[in-house]
Amino acid sequence: MAIIIQAKNQILREKAKEVPFKDIGSEKLKKILGEMTGALYTAKDGVALAAPQIGIPLRIFIVKKEILNRKADAQIKPIIISPLVFINPKIIKMSKKKQTVNEGCLSVNGVYGTIKRAEKLTVEALDEKGRKFTRGASGFMAQIIQHEIDHLNGVLFIDEATNLLKTRKEN
Repeated sequence: MAIIIQAKNQILREKAKEVPFKDIGSEKLKKILGEMTGALYTAKDGVALAAPQIGIPLRIFIVKKEILNRKADAQIKPIIISPLVFINPKIIKMSKKKQTVNEGCLSVNGVYGTIKRAEKLTVEALDEKGRKFTRGASGFMAQIIQHEIDHLNGVLFIDEATNLLKTRKEN
């Protein structure tokens, strides 16, 4: 399984390359998405992951998607399903209104801070089958998309965040 690389690794500072359309749906891309999914779903506290975070400099990120399944006995059991896949994403619209949010990162283990993010945005991307989609997002989802696109551009949240707090030793 892929290992999530940490902030000192130079690949996190490079601008990721677009995925050629001919590669979408290929075994190679399926393998990358599988590695990303495995790394994300085994990471404690993770909600999304960009390909550069596992050492692959491509413009891909995934977002955890979970649904709740209510059993007859009234217990709630989360079921993990395939993540949302964003290939070659571009933010095409962003609100001027900002929100100050707390943020952390799987590649900056144990460090949290506050950062200003647009409250709302619209993103355009391709899914794992190469279908183009447009998605509006607000609140936490807008924050996630901005964070992950920053990764694709070689930017870490600690570059802009304030009130940084270390909760445990970095890897």
